[in-house]
Amino acid sequence: MATISHNLQRVHARIQQACAQSGRSSDAVELLAVSKTFGAESVQDAYRAGQRAFGENYVQEGVDKILAAQALGLAGLQWHCIGPLQSNKTRPVAEHFDWVHTVDRLKIAERLSAQRPDDLPPLNVCVQVNVDGGPNKAGVAPDELLALVQGVAGLPRLRLRGLMCIPEPAPDFDAAVAVFARARALFDALQQAGLAVDTLSMGMSDDLEAAVVAGSTLVRVGSAIFGQRPRKVLS
Repeated sequence: MATISHNLQRVHARIQQACAQSGRSSDAVELLAVSKTFGAESVQDAYRAGQRAFGENYVQEGVDKILAAQALGLAGLQWHCIGPLQSNKTRPVAEHFDWVHTVDRLKIAERLSAQRPDDLPPLNVCVQVNVDGGPNKAGVAPDELLALVQGVAGLPRLRLRGLMCIPEPAPDFDAAVAVFARARALFDALQQAGLAVDTLSMGMSDDLEAAVVAGSTLVRVGSAIFGQRPRKVLS
């Protein structure tokens, strides 16, 4: 059975190959290990293999894991909230996480800003954009993106970092690259508008190569590192 360490090596090799294919530097793309539904022991295994950035979809599970990792003495970890964020969940995110990738309303950003403790560095924020108009996907519409990004950029205790997207599955590699390229074009437009964005969060286990070719700077990979997620047992 493949170990987490071995899986991390394979994912890094995939990223490096995609960077080479697109003429990008091998260190142009950061790997975010999505540890949702896996315990702190799995995080510890990835930590021992050199991984430091972890993503969590569920707020309370993420907070519990952050505290468990601290109890295990895992220093220097960076925690990213990458799941949908409701108003009643902003405080624990503001108090415990380092990044949020899923801001799609100014109200959420305002709450995160107000609730970020003064003794912590600014919370890094990506705005989620619904780049392909998927009816079941969260995210701000592309034509409303600039106004939201400008609003987020003006808030204290937050640091605007860039965009995140989760497009619908594409039928093939070229189609996936084309969809991700739309997000890259929006990202470039924000830079041209004078906004200091540096992070384009897109690409997961099944489509990270297409995302890297299109310009992703951060891929969010779960199952290719930790394996298939355990099924929830219904009570």
